[in-house]
Amino acid sequence: MAVPKRKMSRSNTRARRSQWKATAPHLVKTVENGQVTYSLPHQAKVVTDSAGTALFLEYKGRKVADV
Repeated sequence: MAVPKRKMSRSNTRARRSQWKATAPHLVKTVENGQVTYSLPHQAKVVTDSAGTALFLEYKGRKVADV
């Protein structure tokens, strides 16, 4: 395990930590049957029936998996 040789100053510690940021996810807006949905790109979408029951996963118009 690495052990620091010298104490790191508070300003250096905070400057280093300030660079560690989370990025907001890029969402894609899709409209299906008049309903707006935001989802992550390049991920399979869940296809549901009129009752809201999940049927299968779809990607690029093709069925990729059962739910």
